Amino acid sequence: MKAVVMAGGFGTRLRPLTCNLPKPMVPMGNRPMMEHIFSLLEQHNFTDVSAMLYFSPEDIRGYFQDGKKFGLKMKYFLPTGDLGTAGCIKFAQEELDETFLVMSGDVLTDFDLTDALKFHKEKKALATMVLTRVTNPLPYGVVIIDEAGRITRFLEKPSWGEVFSDTINTGIYILDPKVLDEIPADRNFDFSKDLFPKLLQEKKPIYGYVANGYWKDVGDLREYRLAHQDILEGRVSIKVQGKKMHFVKKEHEAVVWADKDVDVQDGVEFYGNCILGKNCRIESGAKIENSVIGENCVIGSGSQISGSVLWKNVRVGRESVVREAVIGEKTLIGDRCHIQVGATIADECVIGTGAQIRANVKIWPHKILEDGAVLATSLIWAEKWSRSLFGAYGISGLGNIEVTPEFAAKVGAAYGAYLGKDAYVVTSRDAHKASRMIKRAFISGLLSSGVRVGDIRTSPIPVMRYEMGKEGESGGVHVRISPFSGNMIDIKIMDKDGGDISILQEKSIEQLFLREDFKRANIEDSGEIQASPRSQEYYKTGFLKAIDKEMIRQARLKVVIDYAYSSASMVFPAILGDLGIEVVALNSYLSPQKITKTEKEFQNSLDQLSNIVTTLKADIGFLIDNGAEKIFMVDERGRIVPDHQALVAVAYLALKSMDSGAVAVPITETSVIELLAAKSKMKVIRIPTMSRHIVSASRAEGVRFVGDGVGGFIFPEFQSAFDAMYAIAKILEMLASRKTRIGHVLREIPYKIDVQHRKIPCAWDKKGQVMRLAMEHFKDKNPDIVDGIKVKLKDAWVLMIPDPDEAYFHIWVEAEEERKARDLLRDITEKVTKWMV
Repeated sequence: MKAVVMAGGFGTRLRPLTCNLPKPMVPMGNRPMMEHIFSLLEQHNFTDVSAMLYFSPEDIRGYFQDGKKFGLKMKYFLPTGDLGTAGCIKFAQEELDETFLVMSGDVLTDFDLTDALKFHKEKKALATMVLTRVTNPLPYGVVIIDEAGRITRFLEKPSWGEVFSDTINTGIYILDPKVLDEIPADRNFDFSKDLFPKLLQEKKPIYGYVANGYWKDVGDLREYRLAHQDILEGRVSIKVQGKKMHFVKKEHEAVVWADKDVDVQDGVEFYGNCILGKNCRIESGAKIENSVIGENCVIGSGSQISGSVLWKNVRVGRESVVREAVIGEKTLIGDRCHIQVGATIADECVIGTGAQIRANVKIWPHKILEDGAVLATSLIWAEKWSRSLFGAYGISGLGNIEVTPEFAAKVGAAYGAYLGKDAYVVTSRDAHKASRMIKRAFISGLLSSGVRVGDIRTSPIPVMRYEMGKEGESGGVHVRISPFSGNMIDIKIMDKDGGDISILQEKSIEQLFLREDFKRANIEDSGEIQASPRSQEYYKTGFLKAIDKEMIRQARLKVVIDYAYSSASMVFPAILGDLGIEVVALNSYLSPQKITKTEKEFQNSLDQLSNIVTTLKADIGFLIDNGAEKIFMVDERGRIVPDHQALVAVAYLALKSMDSGAVAVPITETSVIELLAAKSKMKVIRIPTMSRHIVSASRAEGVRFVGDGVGGFIFPEFQSAFDAMYAIAKILEMLASRKTRIGHVLREIPYKIDVQHRKIPCAWDKKGQVMRLAMEHFKDKNPDIVDGIKVKLKDAWVLMIPDPDEAYFHIWVEAEEERKARDLLRDITEKVTKWMV
């Protein structure tokens, strides 16, 4: 049987271990990862193997040669460019004239490939995905299969709201050669992003085989260490070289696999399970616990090695301690060194006597650490960010602990390297001094990559977004104190159109950040800071051109606005003056100490706004958030308008004021909006709840209004971004055109707005399982999976979404009768709780 092994990966997330070595050649239990794959293939009679190479191909060719030593017949292919996973297979089409298997050369697994092949042939499938179930499906492709095993849905690398199963694609495929006709030649084409969605759309026979056994994608340094622990504990069935020996001492027994010519001196103590490579020497008094020691290593007397992986030719001096670390080839560790949990030292480093390496520090190849040195480079959070640098709100972390000037400069350099020399980036911030510090550090990183910078300084986020594209900007950066916590700092990176960068762009920047060897500019080519762009001028001009000024002026409205000490107070008053509005302004100055509000402070601000609107008999009141992206309303009677009612009211105004197009609202919001739209010429589009998807919807053709249900409103006629200032003006314009007030609009709506919500605890490792069982339970109801799982019932609907940030599950319910909604909420809560078991 034939197989293709994908072995072209750079192994970016395993750096610095993969600086000089392709990821498939990284040792796993003292053998290259790819050798374990070849052993599995040979065991299941896949002996005609083609290897697709890209990065450092000579290392792989030189080790495996013609494959005879491993019971295989080997061929090697080196595509001329990045053709994608499926495009690489197309490149080798001449060799693939029968059913063949495809798998990655950098995973660890013991799946029964023979049974998977049998399944493929029984189903007469064009393609079969080998699947498994995992506790965290986010990094993988999520799959749903029917009773016959046929794949019905597939989504690559979902968010939690998009997770509809815990069954994932392992990257192992069994393919009929006819599938190659579906792959275009000489262009980038991917299995997950291109081929499988195409086959599903065309209803081709594509099946999923759910495999039993062990599978791990060794994606980062932490997973690399954990995979070794799984080998030592026997969770994966692989061949371990060496003779198995038992060491019994008092109350504990250790199991050691020792290869030939191992020298274990008297007084050595072993704990747990260990692997010793050939020609190792373990000197007297050393203690080895749950560790893998490579060939030709020397562990000095009195040293302690626990939970660690040492590559070949490593020498550890006397009385040193190495805990849960990875040590690269030919590294020398002196006497009395202390290497702490999570540290990674690459090849051919020298660690001087008495040196200390703090937790999670990474050392690149060929570095020398002097005697007695303490290396504590602040990468303590790099382990967290090695999984995901970006979150829902950009890059977020504790100020001066996680998001430090050093960190910001490094991210800035990575972003600059991504954009390229001579790119132009605009930067801004809120009024806090910590934001200034981090922004300046970020700018330093950009300049080091040869990027030019235009600094707006303190600015509302919508003004910054509107600036994009006016002067040839390639991107933008805004730094702020998080609106959710005064200790957190957010770094928001924008694309050339003013929107948040895409997930693909995030991944590219993240890879550069993690590699840490991105290109810097020559000293003469360093970037420079240019004169501040005319951002406020551009913004005001475009704003007044988009809005109906005369309509607002004629209404002679009295409005109370709480600026909440935000930078909107630097821009909006001049615009309101041109609109002829009588404004009572509250807190209309910058105050860095009052950027973040607690829940109690926020409610107090709304109560104060309500009292002032009532006292002054104003027509409406608005509270602006500190970033000037969201608004919260008080009606003409002083009533605080709940966010979901505000969305319905503004959507209703848009439906009445606009004669064509669509409004877009999150899937969590009331179906009353559809009932209102049925009486207009516009339609309603339901969108996911994440901010990225909401903003993206505003860019779709024909979309005239978008709301997020939590104070965010977008009117694409001006810009496709949340903008509190333009939202206020547009709401006033629509109220003026209909000669009405917001409270009257809500009373005019003939339907009850009552979406019930419940948040229940759910362990992270159960979220995917709950979604899979929910899909199976409601499969006959044709569930909507725009975000989570939404099921439409008679006169009701229910929505289930895993929380993306916390160990919770969200349930939303709406029904025509309140009692029915309560009963339905209770019933679904009981089901979700049962599905967690």
